[in-house]
Amino acid sequence: MNPKPAFTLYDTTLRDGTQGTGISFSVLDKIRVAEKLDAFGVHYIEGGWPGSNPKDVAFFAEAAKRTWRHAKITAFGMTRRGRMKVSEDPQVQLLLDAQTPAVTIVGKTWPLHVLEVFQVSLEENLAMISDTVAHLKEHGREVLYDAEHFFDSYREDPAYSLRTIVAAKEAGADLVVLCDTNGGSLPEFVAEVTRVAIDALGCPVGIHTHNDSGLGVANALAAVRAGACQVQGTINGYGERVGNCDLVTVMPTLQLKMGFDLGLNLTGLRELSCFVDELANVPHNIRAPYVGQAAFTHKGGLHVHAVQKLARTYEHIDPALVGNERVISISDMSGQSNVLARAEALGLGLSKGSAEVQSVLAEVKRLESLGYEFEAAEASFELLVRQFLGKRKPFFHLEEYHCSFMHSGSGKWNKCEATVRIAVDGETEYTVAQGDGPVNALDAALRKALRRAYPEIDEIQLADYKVRIINGQAGTAAKTRVLITSTDGHETWGTVGVSDNIIEASWLALVEGLEYRIARSLA
Repeated sequence: MNPKPAFTLYDTTLRDGTQGTGISFSVLDKIRVAEKLDAFGVHYIEGGWPGSNPKDVAFFAEAAKRTWRHAKITAFGMTRRGRMKVSEDPQVQLLLDAQTPAVTIVGKTWPLHVLEVFQVSLEENLAMISDTVAHLKEHGREVLYDAEHFFDSYREDPAYSLRTIVAAKEAGADLVVLCDTNGGSLPEFVAEVTRVAIDALGCPVGIHTHNDSGLGVANALAAVRAGACQVQGTINGYGERVGNCDLVTVMPTLQLKMGFDLGLNLTGLRELSCFVDELANVPHNIRAPYVGQAAFTHKGGLHVHAVQKLARTYEHIDPALVGNERVISISDMSGQSNVLARAEALGLGLSKGSAEVQSVLAEVKRLESLGYEFEAAEASFELLVRQFLGKRKPFFHLEEYHCSFMHSGSGKWNKCEATVRIAVDGETEYTVAQGDGPVNALDAALRKALRRAYPEIDEIQLADYKVRIINGQAGTAAKTRVLITSTDGHETWGTVGVSDNIIEASWLALVEGLEYRIARSLA
């Protein structure tokens, strides 16, 4: 009898999540998300499909250079093609080339797909599953087998459906994962079929659900109650069509309500959720369970009176357990705990109830009312705290900057130019630079002006630039939030700027990105 395996969480935000409408990550975004998930304690992080696009290739190349503390980076692919030797299938070889410790392959379960889409025999499909699993195992990989459309297939042909997962297990698959690919199953059916699959395999299975019926989380939990030992999902429920099982909801439910010891510090859950939303350039869902801004907001009447006396009368958990806070709109209770936790993580000494904490909190709330968000702009938040602690020293004084864009009537040339006049150590620097756009030109001119005093500025690169319109109803007068990601090759940090002028918003984020790195080098 095999020992019961530990319960694991499998994140597919970087692959399945990016199949959602409007969701896209740069290579650096993917690395930052993976690092955040790893630090949080997720067990498997699926990075993408090697060879399907250049970003995934670059991600796996970068991931192979890094040390991961908790997670196994996982490559995703499919079984070998029909009527082809597994050793000759280039897609299978790319899975091995990704150099990940674990590989997940998806195979067909539903005879409808096998016969009509793949156009191979049912026996050949079984061979495709077995050959691919065995080949990957021979090359030393941990293999997770995703049984696509398992629940839809089981409704029509339970016998063949079970044969496919038995084939994967007998070929050496470390875990068979049952997939509700169309997201149309109900929890009772998912639980029943999961038990049947576990009996057929003689071991636990994983579960991968979609949210097309609004039951992605419920179906995953039903499978867990039936014996599943892994939940696959995405942060914030990103995914194709209406999305996947939301790990942000699953993780606290498993750990706080169902008694699973996942080893997670859930106080960082809201930050994780907001961080991924910000990098994806997606507005955070204020009504998201556990982590939404409205999740523990109470608005007058009997609820407020009761909560002030006994919070659990209208709160299913303590919001601090998931990094959230209680908000009573008529009195707007403070969120000192969040400020203290963030400051402590940055190594900045703040004490509860101090004037500095109150000042930082008031300023954060003021800035957020103007459109600022600090979840993915950790460098801007650190500079803000340092300012109230008296530890922030300006590294230059701005006198003026100017940007111009010229476009020829013939359309044959464009020119963007920026000038910067600043005082550094009492000396005025006046520089001019051209760029591909106003931000690029400003960046080049500012670097010229700072290079004499701060040569380390050449180590800093702008890695990403995101723009979000905050109040779109104002039309061209709308405020703009700019998030800039910078890196020195070792550390990556985010800064934010907000203005009704996109150039000014960009300047604010750009300057703080440089200031953060310079301050670190002088510390």
